[in-house]
Amino acid sequence: MILTIDAGTTNTRVTLWRDSAPIARAAQRVGSRDTAMTGSRNALRRAVRETLAQALSQANVGIEEPSLLLATGMISSNMGLLEIPHLLAPAGREALAAGMRACVVPEVCARPIWFVPGVKNLSEDIGLHNCERMDMMRGEEAEAMALIDRLSIRQPAILAIPGSHSKFIHLDARQRIAGCVTTLAGELLHVITHNTLLADALGGSFAAELDVEMLLAGAEQASRIGLGRACFMVRTLDQFTVYDHNARANFLLGAVLGADLLTLKNSRALNMSPGTQFIATGRPLLRAALGCLVAGDEFFSGNVTMVDEATQADLAGHGAMLLARTRGLL
Repeated sequence: MILTIDAGTTNTRVTLWRDSAPIARAAQRVGSRDTAMTGSRNALRRAVRETLAQALSQANVGIEEPSLLLATGMISSNMGLLEIPHLLAPAGREALAAGMRACVVPEVCARPIWFVPGVKNLSEDIGLHNCERMDMMRGEEAEAMALIDRLSIRQPAILAIPGSHSKFIHLDARQRIAGCVTTLAGELLHVITHNTLLADALGGSFAAELDVEMLLAGAEQASRIGLGRACFMVRTLDQFTVYDHNARANFLLGAVLGADLLTLKNSRALNMSPGTQFIATGRPLLRAALGCLVAGDEFFSGNVTMVDEATQADLAGHGAMLLARTRGLL
């Protein structure tokens, strides 16, 4: 048996595995954000300790029975349980495995936990001249390794992982992480929907299903007149047209995600080639929306792959175990 801990910015998830299959899970809505807000790691330590205990209890086993404990995500940051410096891109499976570090965290358990390092784009001094090229990840590197394995990726690719902080990862021809960019697309969508003048026009809720026409229209308007103006158009659509809530929400979704497409086209952190294959993961609606926007944009000429639910399940844990096997821990 193996225990994997995936502790991000807002959530901590623990999975117990037997023969590479999950047999128990536990989660708490606690993450590195709590450390940042309180200045203390106590909440995160308690969350990891309790989720470990819950997962073990479900399987009716003790902490001594798993052969290995693995951790990915923000848990290896300065707001986590053990800070491990980012590896410098390009970094593939071998480099990530070699960068893993073991540590006993007494407040969590008496067993050593192996932490997976994150990856960053640059090592040089960062200033206005190059800060757009800089980006970093913690957690997505394990997910990327899992996707490479599950999809048998052998060519350069862009992996899209939409969420509160959407991540776009460039994989080179050697299946290494060559760089990444992060946007606030998910947080922007949440704030605009719930905490602005548009809350009334949107009913404080997101799109329920994909409306391709409105999605593309929102992206086109944002690229032409800017995100701020495109967002306000949602109120115009509410006040003076017959478009329903779902159509208006799709227009906003297109405007926000359309800004991410500008990032893909222009960011020096990626230097994306138009022919690079595009692989989208995430929640079904976001995944489909991204795929639709990329397929409808003449800049992108590579293959577009939508990752299904089964393939993207338990990516962090699967990736952590791949790295542990590469390290010789399994």
